[in-house]
Amino acid sequence: MRAALAAAASLLLAAAPPHHRAAPGPAGHYRLAGGPDVASEILLRPDGRFRFFLMEGAVDEQAQGRWTREGSRIKLVTLPKPVPPVFSAGPTTKTAETPLKLRVTWPDGRGIATIDLRVGFDKGDPVESYTQEDGWSLDPAEKRAPRWVELGLQMYGIGYARFPVDLAKGNSLTFVLTPNGLGTMEFDDVEVEAQPGALVFRRGGQEGRYVRQPR
Repeated sequence: MRAALAAAASLLLAAAPPHHRAAPGPAGHYRLAGGPDVASEILLRPDGRFRFFLMEGAVDEQAQGRWTREGSRIKLVTLPKPVPPVFSAGPTTKTAETPLKLRVTWPDGRGIATIDLRVGFDKGDPVESYTQEDGWSLDPAEKRAPRWVELGLQMYGIGYARFPVDLAKGNSLTFVLTPNGLGTMEFDDVEVEAQPGALVFRRGGQEGRYVRQPR
């Protein structure tokens, strides 16, 4: 995904309006004024289309679509509208190695790391952790019987999906994440304000300032 975003960034720069044409209004190429661990740019084209990318730690996101202006507000609509990723239950087997083993894969069978997980019991607090590419195992010292598993990917805003655990069928569980539009950003909850020489993004109590780039 990181390579794909790097390519998108190159296309964004290549698509920026030529320097000898003054872009009307807020149309232009903007770069996030952030720290060394984050890179993000957005291109608002004069024809009402936009391109966007963000690379921050393990998060890679991109988008393209249409933009409109209402006063100082910029509305961004990702097109086509991305389909949310989906977790689904895969094969269940039995293992004597651990009370519970989980593995999350892509549809092609490759294991996925950093999937957030919660394991619930009849009593007490759930166990919270995250997967590695080869899976995750419940501590053998845990004597409570697992009743359910929740999987999510919080770094992308993907909430938890719950699956029941039936130990009579097995305790080694496989799940599949179908990515669909994973990594494609929607702007439904993003407020964008046009300011002189900049765009200010506000989302979830955080703010980012994108500075217009000279051409």
